[in-house]
Amino acid sequence: MKSLSIFGTSSDAGKSTLSFAITYILHHRAIKVAPFKAQNVSNNSQVTDEGGEIAIPQFFAAESIGLKTSPNMNPILLKSGGKNSAHMIINGKSVANKDVRQYYKELDSLKPHVTNAFRSLKKEYECIVAEGAGSPVELNLMDKDLSNIFIATRFNTKIILVADIERGGVFASIYGVYNLLPPKLKENVIGVIVNKFRGDITLFDEGINIIEKEFGLKVLGVVPYKPFNLGFEDSQSLMGYTQELSLSIIKVGVIKLPHISNFTDFEPLINDAQIELSFIQSANEFTSCDILIIPGSKRVVQDLTWLKEKGFAKKIKNTKKTILGICGGYEMMFKNIYDTKGVESDNAKTKALGIFKGDVSFESEKIVQKGSYNTFGVMCEGYEIHNAITQKRSQKKKNFYGTFIHGLFDNDELRYRLFSSINKKYTGYNFKEFKAKSIKEFAQHIQTHVDIDFIHKALND
Repeated sequence: MKSLSIFGTSSDAGKSTLSFAITYILHHRAIKVAPFKAQNVSNNSQVTDEGGEIAIPQFFAAESIGLKTSPNMNPILLKSGGKNSAHMIINGKSVANKDVRQYYKELDSLKPHVTNAFRSLKKEYECIVAEGAGSPVELNLMDKDLSNIFIATRFNTKIILVADIERGGVFASIYGVYNLLPPKLKENVIGVIVNKFRGDITLFDEGINIIEKEFGLKVLGVVPYKPFNLGFEDSQSLMGYTQELSLSIIKVGVIKLPHISNFTDFEPLINDAQIELSFIQSANEFTSCDILIIPGSKRVVQDLTWLKEKGFAKKIKNTKKTILGICGGYEMMFKNIYDTKGVESDNAKTKALGIFKGDVSFESEKIVQKGSYNTFGVMCEGYEIHNAITQKRSQKKKNFYGTFIHGLFDNDELRYRLFSSINKKYTGYNFKEFKAKSIKEFAQHIQTHVDIDFIHKALND
């Protein structure tokens, strides 16, 4: 069976959600299938079952069908580095901060990692669903493109184009991308999915005729817009979340740090009918919040400086409202941050918020692990990704909470304890059941509007 590449005609066209949904649907057709992305650029990652970290979309897609997660599913991951640099993770392990120009110069050295990861998966699975990145036809970067052109060419994958009709210019984007592809890859394109349609879908009937007759491309489906508040890849996709607020009784503010990371921590809150969640960038917005969360950060010292400049520091230290710091946010709550090895910044010592006693020091060796943790008196499944070292993984002082543990809000008991202490009317919900139901419903939505039979047949041709 052939493998499948999902190309977007633009960034944020919905490649991640469609890749996940098609993986899920093929799995439930008794096909051994696995998710893959050669290179991801995101501060949002998870710890795999084999150890090491990969980006959220591939982890989410694998987890949704019960696969053991592996660094092979995302062999190259880039996170925020210093100025003009990126923090590189290869096969789940941190390697170094790389200047962007240097990264591109050394790109050929990364191709064996990508190739070996794909081949390892293909030995175990019949079909690999390989998500692309951005647009596959950025002409000045096509020779440096690992996720689209390289994979599709090297492994002769079938290709689906995904176009976002919300952006406008859908015909030009489909025609342009298709006709700028190398001839060999054009032959492997099995069709296009028009995504995020709003309104009467029959209004696009003529559009389907144009794409099929004038462009010579099969329209595999026109997918009506459906909110899906799970599996966020990056901060851009995160900001597209939706909430129904008629039953909300608690307002949660999450500080939108410039280098915010691991924001999937907040998916259980976004989907909680009793919670209104806002990402805030002004200290004045804190006034209307019942609880403030300082989230994870890929550049802790930089974001702490930003926090101070924005006026958050004084308000946080003087408030009686609940404050919760997670990972990088937790690190900011100590007396000082020491980074004598230059792991994240050039500042050997930075004065932090001084809420918790003691200091934090950055070490070269990153802690990347998952497990069961006692967090504020509740045993939680979660994970850690951090370079900072301090004596306690989690601690509480009056109205201040801090923890290194990501994924804590997935735990219903912890969520109930925390939010019922803020508002006694809070009842909570079963997030695990909600997540499973949402995944199934979204996959069914895609299956209803996309010709999966045609895709299945094309993969077997």
